[in-house]
Amino acid sequence: MSLNNDLFSKTLTIGTFDGVHIGHQKILEKVVNLSQANNQIPSVLTFFPHPRMVLHQDKSIKLLNTISERKLLLEKFGIELICVKTFTKEFSKLSAEEYVKGILIDELNAKQIVIGYDHHFGKNRSANITDLKKFAKEFNFEIEEISAKDIENVTISSTKIRNALVNGNVSLANSYLGYNYFLTGRVVKGQKIGRTLDFPTANIYIEEDYKLIPKDGVYVVKAKIEDTHYFGMMNIGLNPTIENKPRSIEVHFFDFKKDVYGKQIVIEMLTRLRDEHKFNSIDALKTQLKSDKKNALAYIKSKNEYVSF
Repeated sequence: MSLNNDLFSKTLTIGTFDGVHIGHQKILEKVVNLSQANNQIPSVLTFFPHPRMVLHQDKSIKLLNTISERKLLLEKFGIELICVKTFTKEFSKLSAEEYVKGILIDELNAKQIVIGYDHHFGKNRSANITDLKKFAKEFNFEIEEISAKDIENVTISSTKIRNALVNGNVSLANSYLGYNYFLTGRVVKGQKIGRTLDFPTANIYIEEDYKLIPKDGVYVVKAKIEDTHYFGMMNIGLNPTIENKPRSIEVHFFDFKKDVYGKQIVIEMLTRLRDEHKFNSIDALKTQLKSDKKNALAYIKSKNEYVSF
């Protein structure tokens, strides 16, 4: 939605909200409840690209969500107006007053701001919550301060989620997220080696290079394709048994024969089965894939996800 939406008062919170995990969700719940009590629109002001990407030219930073995924999650948790401000070097040079009056008041018509006790803003992040409270009196808006404990939980959760995914522990990451970690990508043509193994795969291309991809290995996954959920197993990595193969993300869906080339799909990651290995022969790889499928189906059934097989 456009930033220029002066007709309606907003209950607003501000932040990156990468992951929109259980810590963030508590903040969003507060925003939604306050907005309902005051007949205002629950809103989020977020920024993209990540400030470190712009100010420090840090291309190594990996995010839990693409900006599109972040929007979808914020909407899921009750946010009606999502304002994505393009973060530039020019934007970072705005004074505290220019930021508050020009964006929070003139563009967003914020009447209530839900913000952390340690919030900093303005040029060189020189202004803090005390300054914001002064602006609140000057420009007639209210502040709901988020406690140190709640902010600490948000920070810890983000770190734990990233560490868990880097180590391949998607089950732990999912417990902090409050939903299944997911990848959004387009199905592209691969080398069609999976067909020769009786395990045809959909090759997933993720355009956003800043998206955090979990540790190489084999995972149990599910996806919604044309309003139907399909389960499968996904390999992330180099497929070392097959020589000269580039790093890829490939999904073998169970009981699935539709053509999905060119389609955008969302892959939810349920759990990790094993590391990626180099096998001595193609037959050994086939045997392992059959075992992987058996283990994946057993896991799915144990979670009451899927019992039609």
